[in-house]
Amino acid sequence: MTRILREDSISLLARGYDFGAHVWRRAREGARAAPMRLLARDALFVRGAEGVALFYDGDRIARHGAMPLIVQDTLFGRGSVHSLDGEEHRHRKATFVEALYRDEHVDRLLPLLEREWRGELEEWIAGGDRSAYDAAVGALGRAIMRWAGLPGTPAAKTRWAARLAQIVDGFGVFYSPEYVLATVNRIWSDRHAKRLIEAVREGSLDAPEGTALHAWAWHRDLEGELLPPRLAGVELQNSFRPMIAVARFVAFAAKELHDRPEWRERIAAETEARGSLVGGELATMFAQEVRRTALFVPMLPGWATTDVELDGERLGKGGRVVLDILGTNVDERSWERAEEFDPERFRGVDYEALAAFVPHGGADVATGHRCPGEKEAIAGLAAGIAALSDPRVTVLGDGLEINRRRLPTMPTSGGRVRAAGAGARCPFH
Repeated sequence: MTRILREDSISLLARGYDFGAHVWRRAREGARAAPMRLLARDALFVRGAEGVALFYDGDRIARHGAMPLIVQDTLFGRGSVHSLDGEEHRHRKATFVEALYRDEHVDRLLPLLEREWRGELEEWIAGGDRSAYDAAVGALGRAIMRWAGLPGTPAAKTRWAARLAQIVDGFGVFYSPEYVLATVNRIWSDRHAKRLIEAVREGSLDAPEGTALHAWAWHRDLEGELLPPRLAGVELQNSFRPMIAVARFVAFAAKELHDRPEWRERIAAETEARGSLVGGELATMFAQEVRRTALFVPMLPGWATTDVELDGERLGKGGRVVLDILGTNVDERSWERAEEFDPERFRGVDYEALAAFVPHGGADVATGHRCPGEKEAIAGLAAGIAALSDPRVTVLGDGLEINRRRLPTMPTSGGRVRAAGAGARCPFH
């Protein structure tokens, strides 16, 4: 492999979401792999179904230690499942699958989503001015925390959801005060979750069977030991924090709905006919296309545990293999009209069978690193899209610009929503 003398980490910070396109311009057209230097190591940037197959091959790629600690500890939590490999990963992942992935778990969440999103819609109609993003943080947070079996008032759940949302917002900007705040919120959240685990084990807090709280309070490792309360609390958060992160997709959905009034009308008609905000086919198709195109997680790193080769490019053992998430989701060789926003491409499609569709990770849910809460995420996003499509509210056009250099990003305003006909308010009132 031709050695790249430049250090690409600086380019990543400077270019943000355009970094991947920059790397691919250095490679031949349609390449599946491109050499680079990242954090002073040789690395291989990969994309498409071929790149996904390599990246999630547990015999050749390991995840432990690949994610920089400033990201791992803040976003996922130290010692979490995201950093594990092999049998240890499969064992802990099995509890996530058991607690999140079954259709019955999704079914239990749907009425909670309906209630919370219906409440946000009514607030907007009555003159509320929360952005689509802020409304989603509250609605998704309250729904998923109740689903997870957590105690507390709706207001308390909303406050914790806001902390977790800020962690997601600030983990990637380690050069700013927002990262410091994300670190503070991570410390607070870990302590709070640890207390919940301890309360369940002591018998002072009830955790119904089938809930994430019960699952992590009593999860045992490969040696048959209960996880330390702090680590169990970290994994408890990893059972519901990803749903709160979906609020960023909701902000992108607000922008796409504003730009595509014909889809708003179609989804509104579907919602009215069904009498429900959850489970609509058109809203779900729209949600999937938002997940495909939105600027969220741009890439994921892993270690090559042996020499690897892809599309004529070689990387020695110990180098980083970096999966281009965004580039895979919009890869021209994997998607027809990849540059177009077209929800129809997901009509009647089993999204898990699409190797080049990896907004929540790839490969098999049970054995790979694909998020087992993806079904819940799709349901929550689709319900939000149905609420935003209601003709009694409108998404304002100002503040929908996107800073492509910031990781993570979203429309600047979060998607301002008002009662239909209300327009923008005076900035002094």
